[in-house]
Amino acid sequence: MLGKGESVSAQGVGGSPSGLQFGVEDLRGIMAFPPTPALPGAEGIRARDTVDLEETDRMIRSLMAAGVDGIVTNGTLGEMATLTIDEWKTFVATVGETVRSVDRDFPIFVGATAMNTRETVERIDYVRSAGLRGVLLGRPMWSPMGLDTMTAFYQDVAAEFEDVSFILYDNPEVFKGPIPPPIYARLAQVPNIIGAKAQAISPKFRADVTASAGKLRILPIEIDWLATRTLFPDDQLACWSPSVMMGPEPLLFLRDALDAGDTEAARWVTDRMEWTYEAHPGRSNFAEFSKYNVPMEKLRYDAAGFVSAGPARAPYHVFPDSYREGAQENAQRWRQVVAEVRGRAGAAATDRDAVTA
Repeated sequence: MLGKGESVSAQGVGGSPSGLQFGVEDLRGIMAFPPTPALPGAEGIRARDTVDLEETDRMIRSLMAAGVDGIVTNGTLGEMATLTIDEWKTFVATVGETVRSVDRDFPIFVGATAMNTRETVERIDYVRSAGLRGVLLGRPMWSPMGLDTMTAFYQDVAAEFEDVSFILYDNPEVFKGPIPPPIYARLAQVPNIIGAKAQAISPKFRADVTASAGKLRILPIEIDWLATRTLFPDDQLACWSPSVMMGPEPLLFLRDALDAGDTEAARWVTDRMEWTYEAHPGRSNFAEFSKYNVPMEKLRYDAAGFVSAGPARAPYHVFPDSYREGAQENAQRWRQVVAEVRGRAGAAATDRDAVTA
């Protein structure tokens, strides 16, 4: 295992700066954001050891085998806020063991957000001890951060872990405000800050990408990827996706269509994914969705059947029945789109066979 300050390799991989396992160019394709699988009863206020480690191992292997390009754990939907420290460590250790057993160079980023800088550092120490060199990092949010505080926090943590690659977690609902474009311009100068998870396409999104100047990759949600790739074809080479956890086929189809320059196919599958979101309140009212996002997402994952997410942990296990119905409808529609994509891919394969026969 590498000691602190030791580089993964002399040059890194994927064109990353020396000493880093992952660089900006490693953020390509589909970055899956999985849940932290929970055992039955995990919603109880005295529940302990709630992580379903067997399902965690199966989930990570399934995502890698399906062909996603990276995995990012323990954001909001990964229940970073409701895992005990022991549960988080057990989950991180399992993820690390699974990834290393399949592909040691696979891009994996583990959430290490905490309520203060010192605990953040302790968590990243643990991530490194698990043999991992990628971190998803929000920021302390008990009190809003001034721009000088925000900048110093990210710069200080990145400087402390020069061999760790960071994806910033830019969620204004969670962190009481966004990362503004001028701060992106500063943080893009930090070699091991390589990306950021964005909320949605907006005028700010365009300003963030421009400010980052290709040194830090802003990741759109999958449903916006076609639009952002059209705006910034040389920069928007990756997206983040929660819906990939209901079945990866539509996202893999979109990635391949974009890489092939097949705009018609990319527009078709984007439209079909948009149709699934008609039943999902997160698309129309993000602030309201943020109140119930964890149980809603886990419900739709379980309904779709690709992963067994299990119950949401307290206190975020309560949500309205109307949202429950919307989440289940979203999952049913996604399964239909998965079938459509499989059918379209099968027809294309038949056509290719006919041409080469």
